[in-house]
Amino acid sequence: MPKGKRKGKSDRDYRNNGSVQTSDDESFNDNASVVSNFSEVRSTDDGTDEVDEISQQEAFEEKLSEAIDGLTQKSAQGRCNCLEIICKALIKKYIPSYVLDRKLTLCDAVERCLKKGKEAEQAYAAQLAILLSVQLGALQDCEEVCGILKPVLLQTVNDKSVSATTRGKCCTALSLVTFLAGGEMGDVLHLMQQFEYIFAGSYLKGTGSVPNISADVALLHSTALSAWTLLFTLMSPGDVYRMLDNSDSFNPSLTQLSELLKSGHLDVRMSAGEALATVFELGCDYQDDFGENLKDDLVEVLHQLATDSHKYRAKKDRKQQRATFRDVLHYIESGEVPELQIKFGQECLILDSWVRRKQYDALCCILGPGINIHLSENDLLRDIFQLGTKILINDISIQRQTKLERHLVNAAAFKARTISRSKNRDKRSDF
Repeated sequence: MPKGKRKGKSDRDYRNNGSVQTSDDESFNDNASVVSNFSEVRSTDDGTDEVDEISQQEAFEEKLSEAIDGLTQKSAQGRCNCLEIICKALIKKYIPSYVLDRKLTLCDAVERCLKKGKEAEQAYAAQLAILLSVQLGALQDCEEVCGILKPVLLQTVNDKSVSATTRGKCCTALSLVTFLAGGEMGDVLHLMQQFEYIFAGSYLKGTGSVPNISADVALLHSTALSAWTLLFTLMSPGDVYRMLDNSDSFNPSLTQLSELLKSGHLDVRMSAGEALATVFELGCDYQDDFGENLKDDLVEVLHQLATDSHKYRAKKDRKQQRATFRDVLHYIESGEVPELQIKFGQECLILDSWVRRKQYDALCCILGPGINIHLSENDLLRDIFQLGTKILINDISIQRQTKLERHLVNAAAFKARTISRSKNRDKRSDF
């Protein structure tokens, strides 16, 4: 028989402790606040975030100004480092007002680096030329920047003494600067003709054989063709139909573009496939019978590329080629474009055409992960992709918690979880 409790124990406990002991269930108040400390901590941080943001912006601009000043130094490596810092900064943030105040200084630096610099310096200068247009694209000054930089970029593109890699980067820069600045369609067509002169080296020879070119030259041809395709997206469907369908007055013709699919280099084949898809999309927007006389032969070639399993090609190249040409083949046969969704912030960009995909890919290759910031804030990019006006997000909703705040929240959750679980555990009875 269990021992009974001694009489008067609870009375002594009450007298000694001055309170009545209760069980865990009774002591925990479900309505009690478990994050009161968290609220107090948050209240002490009000007003400091704005000051920190201003100081960070000032430090950012100060570092950027130092890099711009360093573009005039004698050291080639030092100039490259400064160009790299400037490019990364313009990718990371959208600061058109800051760039506008220094546009002539930056344009002079780009010209000087392209004319007198070596390969690495010229590559950074070409990238900076694009970023200047991206930053100033929504302003009238973008056309002025294009007018300043276009001649030196075109001169570098046509200079055969310059390395093929540098010429390719200048092709990309020239196409994007022209694309972002707009301008007369006659100037755009003239520039497209300059690009066609470059990648014409990959056309089949008169005997029908594939030309033997090096990998660097093939990359240049691919880049020039990609630049040509980007500018081609500026043409109206009616002009495309009249100039390319059943006409030899415009180069390259559909037949010549189809010949590039037989190139021995993957980059050229993929650029040709994207170019053909873009051309057919714009032509068919005007008239459904665009390119009907070439479709059967084209579908046969595309099917071979989409199912290519030759072992002499690298496994990665085969996989990339099949993925690209499956989409191109599907569009040529059915007229359907695989839809891609790009999510950034609270918004979503839908790429439902080859024109949009080409424009997005060209910008994404330059901006990298920074394209999300520019899609959210850059007025020109939002206009190109028809995203509408900017969406203002409440700063409180995107504010990150500090380490102490996260710790307090986790501690409160742990305490509540422990008390809740203790209710379901078996307890020893007090006898």
